[in-house]
Amino acid sequence: MTLEASDLMQKYGNRTVVSGISLQWGAGILGLLGPNGAGKTTLLRTLATVVPPSSGTLRIFGRTVESAATVREARRRIGYVPQQFGFPGGFSVYDFVRYCAWLREVPEKIGHDSTLRAIDQVGLSSRREWKLKKLSGGMQRRCAIAQAIVGDIHLLLLDEPTAGLDPEQRLEFRELMRSLDGISIVVSTHLVEDVASICDEVRVMRDGAFVFGGSVQDLAALGSPGARGDSPVERGYLAAIERPGARA
Repeated sequence: MTLEASDLMQKYGNRTVVSGISLQWGAGILGLLGPNGAGKTTLLRTLATVVPPSSGTLRIFGRTVESAATVREARRRIGYVPQQFGFPGGFSVYDFVRYCAWLREVPEKIGHDSTLRAIDQVGLSSRREWKLKKLSGGMQRRCAIAQAIVGDIHLLLLDEPTAGLDPEQRLEFRELMRSLDGISIVVSTHLVEDVASICDEVRVMRDGAFVFGGSVQDLAALGSPGARGDSPVERGYLAAIERPGARA
């Protein structure tokens, strides 16, 4: 199992942001849905080892993440794209991805080839010498994903990856996700249609906890034909977050 979380809790001061989350995920794409403030970003930061959990257990690739050594080992195989991604605008696409490969401790002898392969996977080979500040928003998102998949990556965590993208760019993102074979992916978003298009399973968060877990079809089945929403999945999502006392 790529990712295992048991009773994860995350607190900031006296405020509980993630409350008793348990999750197992292997191959495929998992969609993490929820309204703003549901705790999705905090959960992804915890899974990415950016912050340790306040309590609970996190296992990545079969090893419990509990020390500096196990965090470092896990990070070599985790790709993470936060919602707000800072770019050094003067870097070229190649230099930036190559630098991120170095940070991930990709061996020097394969660093160049790994960088070119990641850039090619996101469709930026023809622009690898372009400065990041010259790229469109969609291309910058592709570059962010390239730095996340360079090296021996087995787990990819994406926080609101289509925010600010136009419809064509969002379609390109979906195609890219479908092309990433052999990588376990967790995508956090509030855009139901993105989840419906690419995800194998869905978890819905509200107030720091899961209130639904299952397939896209299972989520759609929660909605009533006359309820609010423009699609079955959207109606199911609204039903999930509005159910009183629900917890998955």
